[in-house]
Amino acid sequence: MKIVTIIGARPQFIKAAVLSREFIKYRVEEVLVHTGQHFDHNMSEIFFSSLNLPLPKYNLGISSSTHGEMTGKMIYEIEKILILEKPDFVLVYGDTNSTLAGAIAASKINFKIIHVEAGLRSNNLQMPEEINRILTDRISSLLFCPTKSSFQNLVREGFENFDCKFYNSGDLMFDSVRHFSDNMSFSEDIVQGITLKQNGYVIATIHRQENTNLNSLKIIMKALNKINESIPVILPIHPRTKKIISDSEIYIDFKVIDPIGYLEMLQLLKFCKAVVTDSGGLQKESFFCKKPCLVLRDETEWVELVKIRAVVLSNIISDQILVKFFNLINDDINFEYNFYGDGYAARFIVNEILRRDEK
Repeated sequence: MKIVTIIGARPQFIKAAVLSREFIKYRVEEVLVHTGQHFDHNMSEIFFSSLNLPLPKYNLGISSSTHGEMTGKMIYEIEKILILEKPDFVLVYGDTNSTLAGAIAASKINFKIIHVEAGLRSNNLQMPEEINRILTDRISSLLFCPTKSSFQNLVREGFENFDCKFYNSGDLMFDSVRHFSDNMSFSEDIVQGITLKQNGYVIATIHRQENTNLNSLKIIMKALNKINESIPVILPIHPRTKKIISDSEIYIDFKVIDPIGYLEMLQLLKFCKAVVTDSGGLQKESFFCKKPCLVLRDETEWVELVKIRAVVLSNIISDQILVKFFNLINDDINFEYNFYGDGYAARFIVNEILRRDEK
């Protein structure tokens, strides 16, 4: 069996590393295509090396343009690869432009699509990611949902009547955290020479388009400056965020570091006090590491985490961010819920793919 896998962003590298290990066990031929959506070395290549993910056979180098231009270029280039490789399946992850481009390219020339992390919904059609995930789900043949709620979303949308199969497989990110974090120990010098105190710092990440406009960034940085007066804040900075801050001379009074690899981030997560982010993947990783997470968004696809208050949403209003953050870190949160499977999602997914091939 041959599978062409499309990847282009940090969470996809992590999921691909987990699933690739299972493909190797079962001697599935996997062809990795990196669209280049995350083009910075520390945002892409470092993940391949730290996760032992094979280097992609193809790197399209497509980034830094509008959604339409980026997606269109990816569709064109991916189509050429699929015609050349002739895979049995095309596998896409999550909800990025790379995801949608891979799915559209495959569907137009009648290759079967596997969508891992299917069924997630924020119910906000203003989010590019929501459009990507809805359209990808609809044209996929085999869909793997990470949670019960994402599975139920597909049931409500009538996927039982479509020519596809969908399953609650559990979450590959849980597989990854379980695999890598079990033997991690605390070090005061985890990353880039920073001296840390266990349970004594906050990790922040900001990268979404709606939060990297000048007005929103000023509000967020002001709130993080205030949090830093009580608990040290560490911000591994996204290239887009860094450029806007630099160009606009936004005042920052906390520690800013270059982008870091997955294992370094996992160490920082495991030993921090709390997380402030707008990342979808980091919300789950925070939960896996039993850390409260303030999400600077109006909604999240990980609704189960909001229900147990492991994740709290906040509008981009400085006072609201501060009140919600300090309430969150003083809350009594139960992290023992089992929302994301048993930590063996990759095994389940590969077995189901192989069953399709047998038929």
